[in-house]
Amino acid sequence: MIAFCKATLAASSLMLFSAFAQAATPSIPMQIEQSARAELERQMAASGLTEPQFEIAVVTARPAPPCSQQVAVEPLDTRFPQRMRFVARCPDTPGWRYEYVVRARVTAMVAIAAAPVAANEALTDTQVTIERRDISNIADPISNPADAVGQMSRRMLRPGDILRSGQLSSPVLVKRGDAVMMIARREGIEVSMAGEALDAGGKGAVVRVRNAGSGQVVRMRVAGPGTVEPIDMAISR
Repeated sequence: MIAFCKATLAASSLMLFSAFAQAATPSIPMQIEQSARAELERQMAASGLTEPQFEIAVVTARPAPPCSQQVAVEPLDTRFPQRMRFVARCPDTPGWRYEYVVRARVTAMVAIAAAPVAANEALTDTQVTIERRDISNIADPISNPADAVGQMSRRMLRPGDILRSGQLSSPVLVKRGDAVMMIARREGIEVSMAGEALDAGGKGAVVRVRNAGSGQVVRMRVAGPGTVEPIDMAISR
């Protein structure tokens, strides 16, 4: 009788411990959500976006079978927040493998047009502001308004439009055939030579320049209107 009671108590304790262990382990949808959130946080940190926030929903087609071991969760495709794919694997023998779809809504503080902007018009301080917007389906939003000021929009912008790096370009500061000044600075010494631009380009663009004195053609970087500098020099601000 005593032995039976002890065996019953041991079995009950084991069942209770197993129940506690299962309760302490997050459900598979919760693990998927945690993995999706971690992936989104990594992506936002790499992109430099300001104050990102996420709304995440795990699409579960059917409940997964039981698994006696820890289920492993791995990302399959996280390129698009509105449709990310994850896989859950059970290492049992035999185990199982289920795929899950995650739909996320991502918002962040991004630069937007504060006033109408014509195509090929350089943006000014008064035309750019910052607001929280949904960027779930936008791959290249600009987070810092200063990065947009001075850039030209390739298309007309309306107030409230999100500014995207792929839609902006640097204004042309040097045109083909322009007389330019080739300026090199080393350890406080500045050397300048006259040249002719063989390409057009905006600030930071690499163009070919013919030295007016020697006729040698070299590759230089546009530093400002009518000014170029060696490629290995730090970019002028």
